[in-house]
Amino acid sequence: MTKAGEIYGKSLYDLAKAEGLDQTILNEMETVRDLFNDNPDYIRLLSEPSIPRNERLKLLDEAFGDSMDTYLLNFIKILTEKGFLREFGSCFKTYRSLYNDDRGICDAVAITPGDLSDDEKASLIAKLEKITGKKVLLTEKKDPALLGGIKVLVEGKLYDGSVQGRLNELRRRVDDIVL
Repeated sequence: MTKAGEIYGKSLYDLAKAEGLDQTILNEMETVRDLFNDNPDYIRLLSEPSIPRNERLKLLDEAFGDSMDTYLLNFIKILTEKGFLREFGSCFKTYRSLYNDDRGICDAVAITPGDLSDDEKASLIAKLEKITGKKVLLTEKKDPALLGGIKVLVEGKLYDGSVQGRLNELRRRVDDIVL
């Protein structure tokens, strides 16, 4: 996360929380983030200094108008005016992190060679919730290079239960004994 993203994201979260709109704005930010990710040219257009400021703000009103909360629309306008629209993703990450912290939620990423079954996913979530003491939102990523097992990244800690990870651990233990 960038410093600007942290500052602006925290400011928006504080305002949304005070107004009781934190869930609504989080949902709308996810939509905007996806839209920006799918259409990077739109960010370039809104960041183009040769286009007058009023024109860029008018484009935002036309695109989002009544479909989003006024606070979020004004937030995007401020980012556009200040030249920080490219930091929207970082603002979103900060906002979501603060939202999750307030609710005892954490994100986890499971890296596997294939898909997890529903039972495996439920079991993994239960174990992670027991470890963290928080509600876990699990995202799956496939890594075909992974021979077997699973790697899980949660709260900045990597749990490596992959075959390669276990072999590396075994090799390290043998090296410790031999040396």
